[in-house]
Amino acid sequence: MNSRVIRLCFMANFIAVFLTAGPSGNALSQETPTVGNDAIAIPEADASKEDQMKRYIELIEHSQAKIEMLPIPGGTFKMGSPDGQADRKADEGPVREIKIDPFWMAKCEITWDAYDVWMSDLDVFYREVNKIQATKRDQLADEFQKSQPTKPYTDMTFGMGKHGYPAICMTQHAARTFCKWLSRKTGRYYRLPTEAEWEYACRAGTTEAYSFGSDPSELENYAWFVDNAGEGYHKVGLKKPNPWGLHDMHGNVAEWVLDQHTPEGYPKDLPGVNPLLVPKTLYPRVVRGGGWNQEPAALRSSAREGSTEDWIAQDPQSPVSIWYLTDALHVGFRIVRPLNEPTEEEKNKFWEYSEPIQKERPVPLER
Repeated sequence: MNSRVIRLCFMANFIAVFLTAGPSGNALSQETPTVGNDAIAIPEADASKEDQMKRYIELIEHSQAKIEMLPIPGGTFKMGSPDGQADRKADEGPVREIKIDPFWMAKCEITWDAYDVWMSDLDVFYREVNKIQATKRDQLADEFQKSQPTKPYTDMTFGMGKHGYPAICMTQHAARTFCKWLSRKTGRYYRLPTEAEWEYACRAGTTEAYSFGSDPSELENYAWFVDNAGEGYHKVGLKKPNPWGLHDMHGNVAEWVLDQHTPEGYPKDLPGVNPLLVPKTLYPRVVRGGGWNQEPAALRSSAREGSTEDWIAQDPQSPVSIWYLTDALHVGFRIVRPLNEPTEEEKNKFWEYSEPIQKERPVPLER
């Protein structure tokens, strides 16, 4: 039996187990994926005005994976922390009033259940094994799937759990590419949140250090962090949500956003409406919310953390991977979908554009 047949048989068995509970690189392309046409029919996902927005569950075809999306109303808030807040850092100010347009946000952090469909080509193998003809969405999504990303060099869960647990250790580039793939796969436009969108959603109309108040002793009810997490992350959605129904905005895993980190604080010319600091360097970029192995101060609504090269220090590959991080076991992400689908130019800004462009020689998917 040749290696191709062995691999297909293995994947067939794996997918059969994966679906037991029920049915259901190269540089980032500068071509904007076609979304919004031929989308999976989910009536609750359709809205043209804010008052029509509803909770819905996004489906990933040919897999069991689902992503629950919650409507986030538009509004204004004060971004950053005041000078007197305990544990405040210089990069959290000056405080600015920011206006945010409405969007949907994932109720929980993206789990391995969804991330593995893309990372390990599970839906592709399911189609092949079951001789299912690819849909137009499948064909569009395959550009960001086959041979992307390259195979991980180790178990990227590091033994902390998979089904129902947050995906971790991806670069921002990988998280961005997942969003592109998901957009083509579903026909709806998804991306990472901006830093402003993330803090706005985390605060959910509150103004204190955390979405539940300023008393860190209450944190155990809302978050997994260094005092209660033990040896790793936990399944998503087990702690109390914030006022808008979002789980794990504090703790469990920190979450990638689109922005460049500015250690000196927010720039004076930061726009007051839907701001985005487009990344111009690979480091530092922003993660928000704090992780399972961090102190309460890192979990505050306004706390910012910038990525560093230390997050990939133990990567055994040369050159180092553009997809995986060996030393960022506390980093994951969640996704958003703006109510008003952006123009092609805005998609490039919010979805694709960053510097430097990351390139990796494509590695053909072993068949």
